[in-house]
Amino acid sequence: MKIAIVVHGRFHGFDLARALIGRGHDVTVFTNYPKWATRKFHLPDRNVRSFVFHGVLSRGLNRFAEWTGTSAFDPFLHRLFSRWAARATAAESWDLIHCFSGVAEEVFRFTPSSARQRWMVRASAHIRTQDGLLADEGKRAGVPIERPSEWMIQREQREYQLADRIVTLSSFARDSFLAEGIPPERALLIPSGINLQTFRPSAEVVSNRIKRILSGEPLRVLFVGTASLQKGIFDLATVIEKADARHFRFQLVSNIAKDAATFVERVKDRITIHGRVPQSELPKWYAEADLFLFPTIQDGFPAVLAQANANGLPVLTTPNCSSKEVIKDGLTGWIIPIRQPESLLARLAWCHREREELASMVKRICEDFTLRTWDDMAADFEVHLTAALDGRLGPGAGRHRK
Repeated sequence: MKIAIVVHGRFHGFDLARALIGRGHDVTVFTNYPKWATRKFHLPDRNVRSFVFHGVLSRGLNRFAEWTGTSAFDPFLHRLFSRWAARATAAESWDLIHCFSGVAEEVFRFTPSSARQRWMVRASAHIRTQDGLLADEGKRAGVPIERPSEWMIQREQREYQLADRIVTLSSFARDSFLAEGIPPERALLIPSGINLQTFRPSAEVVSNRIKRILSGEPLRVLFVGTASLQKGIFDLATVIEKADARHFRFQLVSNIAKDAATFVERVKDRITIHGRVPQSELPKWYAEADLFLFPTIQDGFPAVLAQANANGLPVLTTPNCSSKEVIKDGLTGWIIPIRQPESLLARLAWCHREREELASMVKRICEDFTLRTWDDMAADFEVHLTAALDGRLGPGAGRHRK
């Protein structure tokens, strides 16, 4: 099948494209990454079309926006990329044009006849659901929080209506679309994948982790990702503040969002903070940890969740992400409702008390469970697309294969 993937950046678009190419499909990625950068992700040059000017411009304007706290450039940048992609895709016929949310509107409006199917992927929950959760979290924390602009909310909702199918990456995200009135047959669940070879731990890493746990030394609790209110920093700070420092050491491998600065400052003497690192360096950070804590308020499919679990780390997280797709509750980690730091503390205390059980969980994760690969995602994508092109619903009215 001939597929166009339109992505303003990378997200999971490059990995999906590579897997679809591996399955024999004719895939072209329309991105603002230069080809020298896409080669790092093993995408052949012939499968990439780059709007490099947009990439350079957006990086410059986004840096300026961070300094000034403005989002005034978003409409210009999103329209600019989407119009370029609309012109670029209109020149050919496609079985599918697959756009990331925010840059789909012009593509869908201006190329209706060049594609048999037009899909949009939303990496988070429905934008109205996301905005509501963030508004509540800002009030709860008592600080301003970055939320989607009304312009972006209206734009995405138009994109939802223009798309033949909306691809979500977790059951939490899909359920949010159903709650907002999107028909089940239009909301697909196609969970993301992971490169298992990159994140699977060696026998030595597993052995060292088990030895640390059983030794009684403080458990090493890791958080990876942007430290922000959206990612649960308010609860994370509460946990760090109240946890017994004799039993736990907390590490953050992350950049600090403006809305998180106050809470990180509050616990700075009880944590070790490392800046954001390239994905290729993350395995060594996972290898040195004993537990992974990710109390997110809202996410679609946070890659770090699957990466940590693939590395054999028991995970503490919330239902407001891909936890149902990644975690076997009680077997490979725990799913705890959002905004319940006391429940997180209770589970951490259990981990300290029941170290033999925790060590057994580490071993069980590595021996008995496996996660979805990018090829698994591409296979599900293929099944749903074939069904859509044939005028049928995909498996389970939008659900992915088990």
